[in-house]
Amino acid sequence: MQNALLIGLSRQMTLERQMDVIANNVANANTNGFKADHSLFEEYLNSNAREDNFIGSDRRVSYVQDRGTFRDVGQGPMEPTNNPLDMAINGNAYFAVQANGGELYTRDGKFSLNSTGQLVTADGNLVLGNAGPITFQPTDHDINVAPDGTVTVLEGTARTDSIRGKIRMVSFDDPAKLTKLGANLYGAGSANQQADTKSTLQQGYIEKSNVNSVGEMTRMVEVMRSYTAIANLLQQQSDMHKSAIEKLADVPA
Repeated sequence: MQNALLIGLSRQMTLERQMDVIANNVANANTNGFKADHSLFEEYLNSNAREDNFIGSDRRVSYVQDRGTFRDVGQGPMEPTNNPLDMAINGNAYFAVQANGGELYTRDGKFSLNSTGQLVTADGNLVLGNAGPITFQPTDHDINVAPDGTVTVLEGTARTDSIRGKIRMVSFDDPAKLTKLGANLYGAGSANQQADTKSTLQQGYIEKSNVNSVGEMTRMVEVMRSYTAIANLLQQQSDMHKSAIEKLADVPA
């Protein structure tokens, strides 16, 4: 296959991968706590031009190589909900939850109570405190969550606060190393975790996705146009090659 076709094909393959990443970002533009992904590419040089009349840098053929994706861990906007069980993190920490038989992490603070009074995520995973799951009593009311994560309530007719636990917030030395597991959950992967003492909780708020919808839609249009332009270029190269073969066939022997 001609080098021009190989180079064009390598670019189309990376554009297809980039479109998948953009589409996933757009699909999660309204997912609480979602962190956008972005594609990462690099130039790959390969010496495939082997004719003697190609010298120096002209012998190098430059392809496009998909290196993977990187995550934007920037904080999303805060949206008030007036729900005392909703919580948003100001800072780089993550909520620790019990899911899939182990400890996982999320930025989605849309919480509620299950049938046994335990604080759970939207998918029913237990929200962990420093001493285990946060559990409320049937007579608890006036739930208050302090910026440091301490959960207090008024129990029955009592006028003094009762502590129900402290929301566990975890930070990582390199959040980009966290592994996306779906359902808005992350695994620690190769990142080292530690208890976070700098981040704060904001009760009655939800952190929205940090996806820039307008920017993602603009990139989607750019990718589509690039893919079409390369397809047209490859078609022109194919037509030129076909024409050359037809003309050579007409040359007298």
